[in-house]
Amino acid sequence: MAWFLIRVLSIWGALHLYVFWRLASIPWIADYVSPLVLTIAGVVLWSSYVVARILDERGLQALIWPVEYVAANWVGLLFLLFWTLLAVDVVTLGGWLFHEQAPAILGWAAAIAVLLSIVALIQAIRPPVVTDYEVELPGLPPERDGTVLLQLSDLHLGNLLGRRWLKKLVDRVNRMKADIIVITGDLVDGNVGRVEPLRQVLEELRAPFGVWAVTGNHEFYAGLERSVRLLENAGFQVLRDGHRQAAQGLIIAGVDDLTARQQFGAEDHAIDKAMANRPNGGTILLSHSPWQAQKAAATGAGLMLSGHTHKGQVWPFNYFVKMRYPLLAGRYQINGMTAIVCRGTGTWGPRMRLWQPSEIVRIKLRTPKISVN
Repeated sequence: MAWFLIRVLSIWGALHLYVFWRLASIPWIADYVSPLVLTIAGVVLWSSYVVARILDERGLQALIWPVEYVAANWVGLLFLLFWTLLAVDVVTLGGWLFHEQAPAILGWAAAIAVLLSIVALIQAIRPPVVTDYEVELPGLPPERDGTVLLQLSDLHLGNLLGRRWLKKLVDRVNRMKADIIVITGDLVDGNVGRVEPLRQVLEELRAPFGVWAVTGNHEFYAGLERSVRLLENAGFQVLRDGHRQAAQGLIIAGVDDLTARQQFGAEDHAIDKAMANRPNGGTILLSHSPWQAQKAAATGAGLMLSGHTHKGQVWPFNYFVKMRYPLLAGRYQINGMTAIVCRGTGTWGPRMRLWQPSEIVRIKLRTPKISVN
């Protein structure tokens, strides 16, 4: 975990060095902003997200929201600045081509990044879209045909997404009258203490076959056992490398997050454990990270539901997320098993979404058709 943090902070620092170095070469910035002011701004923004987390941990609530809002959205703007400025440097070979025009082009690139950030902020405010699927679930008995499942994922509740946002979401989900609701991790963002006061709102989520949940990597970061207690106290059935029967002939299995396990050095055949000794019926596996889909299919899952990727959340980050998580978003067929990866119902970090809208996944389960030869 320490090595992971070192890598993240190193990359974060390198991004700031590059972006502010290139911003300093833009004429209208160089003319009106001194190098000292630009340097101070870079250092302040580089440290802002870490400072916000420290304030959060120390309970300085009066300062948390504005600092975290600026810090989180700076993450998104920095990312867009980096790629727009880098694109100009690649095309102009660092200013060697179009030498006289290159600084002005960099200025236009920075302006485009700011414009895209504004678009992303607006898109993130919009309610999650509902994405519908129909899935044949092997082993599902005829009496369960037509069962409706709703998947929520990556709510990232905390300072930026709080009571009002959650209340609207819960009311909307309840109006959809699903038979079963599943939450595939990262309900908590970074501080479980900020989410515990929302327990009464979470308790309002109801479905005839129950509300089911698994942990995500952020439950690990926020404090795993305390996060699990919050989920259980809200009335959710939390699956931790195990399975239960939601209804006759419908099995829900789930694992603690695979990404966090890798980061903490605790990889221990979670899917094998969760799928072992199941009763007969259609089996749905909940796994926050969309990894080990082949193993899930081989052990008998007919449907695997995941989240975690946010589909990159801010384009074009999706292309890089896909390198680590090939099952990026949407529907996949893996050796006879259906895998569905939710783009996330909330947002992590920046309150931004660029061309990757948040979503609620609605699935109608079907009994497989019997072919007659």
